[in-house]
Amino acid sequence: MHWPSRSSDDRQLVVGLGNPGPRYAGNRHNAGFLVVDLLADRVGGRFKAHRGRCDVVEARLAGGPVVLAKPKSYVNESGGPIVAISRFYKVPISRITIVHDELDLPFGTLRLKRGGGDGGHNGLRSATSALGSREYARVRFGIGRPPGRQDPADYVLRDFSAAERKELGYLVDRAADAVEALLADGLESAQNKFNE
Repeated sequence: MHWPSRSSDDRQLVVGLGNPGPRYAGNRHNAGFLVVDLLADRVGGRFKAHRGRCDVVEARLAGGPVVLAKPKSYVNESGGPIVAISRFYKVPISRITIVHDELDLPFGTLRLKRGGGDGGHNGLRSATSALGSREYARVRFGIGRPPGRQDPADYVLRDFSAAERKELGYLVDRAADAVEALLADGLESAQNKFNE
C-alpha cells in the first residue's frame, strides 16, 4: 500500500493507555498498550525510556513521522506524561491520538472520534485535564461492560477472558490498522472504514 508522504513538521503522536509492568500486561485496561506494541512491531521499533516519563518508538508510519508512546504512570495519571512527550516532540493536540479501552462499547467494537467526554475513563480524564483540551483523536477499543454486579474498576484490571483472548489478536490487528488509516487518510475516512 502506498501512503502519501508527510514531512517531519507534521509528526503524529500515538499514545496507548495502560498500566506499566508485567502484572497488568493482559488486563483489559491495557488494550491501548497492546495496539501500540503491535504498531511498534510493524515498524521494527523497540520502545526506549524517554525523560518525558514514557517509553517511546520514533518511526515512519503511514507515510510520515510518528512517535508511539506508552506512559510509565498508571492509567489514571497518564496526562502528565502525555503532555511532557507532546511538548518534547512539539506535537499539537490536533495530531495526538490516544488508544484506550472502552467500557461503553461491546467487546470487539472499534470506534474512532475526536473530542467528547471521558465516559468515566480516568486515563482520558487525566489526559484532558493535563492537555487543557478534549480535541485529540481517540481510538476506542470496546471491552464491554462487566457481568452482573462486578465493579467496573475491578473488571478493567482483570485479564481478557479465554473466549476474548481467542479473538484478541485479530481485534488488536484491526485497531492498529485503524490507527494507520487515521494517520494516513484523516479521521473521517478512517471512521467510514472502521467505525461499527
